[in-house]
Amino acid sequence: MVNKSKKWIGVFCASMDGARPEYLATAQELGRKIAERGYGAVYGGATVGAMGALADGALKAGGEVVGVIPDVIMDLEIGHKGLTELHVVRTMHERKALQAERADAFVALPGGYGTLDEFIEIATWAKLRIHAKPCVLVNLGGFYDPLLQFLDRCVSEGFLKQKDRDLILVARDVDEALKIVEHEWGALDEVPRITRG
Repeated sequence: MVNKSKKWIGVFCASMDGARPEYLATAQELGRKIAERGYGAVYGGATVGAMGALADGALKAGGEVVGVIPDVIMDLEIGHKGLTELHVVRTMHERKALQAERADAFVALPGGYGTLDEFIEIATWAKLRIHAKPCVLVNLGGFYDPLLQFLDRCVSEGFLKQKDRDLILVARDVDEALKIVEHEWGALDEVPRITRG
């Protein structure tokens, strides 16, 4: 059984390795540092790609990790058997709902369709006041610069209010992402807040 009294960070990341070694290294670092700070990690449940690196990094550091994976992609993403908890659900909607329920904050690493889908949906829920949990994008090496420019364009074209655009907090690396999360939780008094990328 997991420790429900601790803080949990939901992480959205890829089931692929990415083209550069720093993507996997950053996922592993995030998992390790979540565990070292005494938090738990909630993620997509896979053992492959950045998802596997995240989980392994946390587990090797003695952390608790909860995975949520739909049964329809168990064979594709390969469910991680070494987790504190692995929840096999029926649909992607159930996966996202359970991750959202269990997490106290959300951090997205570089990724593709799935990562972007999950992060934008959780940011949309923040906009709609369904939750008030921090949503942090790790803009590693400027990976998300085009997305951030697009969101700024949405503001200038009248499709997004600036206050809602600012719900997406941006960090350059893992350390800054965790400091932002802790600041939003009230655990830190000051932290550089980069909402523009």
